[in-house]
Amino acid sequence: MLKGFRDFVLRGNVVDLAVGVVIGAAFGTVVTAFVKDLLTPLIAALAGKPDFSAFSLDFNGAKFLYGDFLNALISFLLIAAAVYYFVVLPVNAMMARFHKEVPADKMKCPECLSDIPVGAHKCAFCTSAL
Repeated sequence: MLKGFRDFVLRGNVVDLAVGVVIGAAFGTVVTAFVKDLLTPLIAALAGKPDFSAFSLDFNGAKFLYGDFLNALISFLLIAAAVYYFVVLPVNAMMARFHKEVPADKMKCPECLSDIPVGAHKCAFCTSAL
């Protein structure tokens, strides 16, 4: 019984998932601090009002705190923009540099996806007819 549990815990995808969750939580903290400590004060300096939580609307005795919603919405948009511009775009640019294009005189075999010459009638790797 202990051997089965050990095999489960040490399986590659479980360990990878655990590492991903821990790194994701740490990265979330960094992005949140970046938005809260740098981007929000920058917008406050430009717009003049960094906190909208005091905004509310009273209607038939009910108090609608739409300022809190505005704070959450602006925070979400800033975090999404920070992740996109500081993580997604640089990683996509880096991956595009490493992506190897198939030369013009080569094509992919439809069966095994190997690079073969354009004029070939059979794949040299899987021998399928082209």
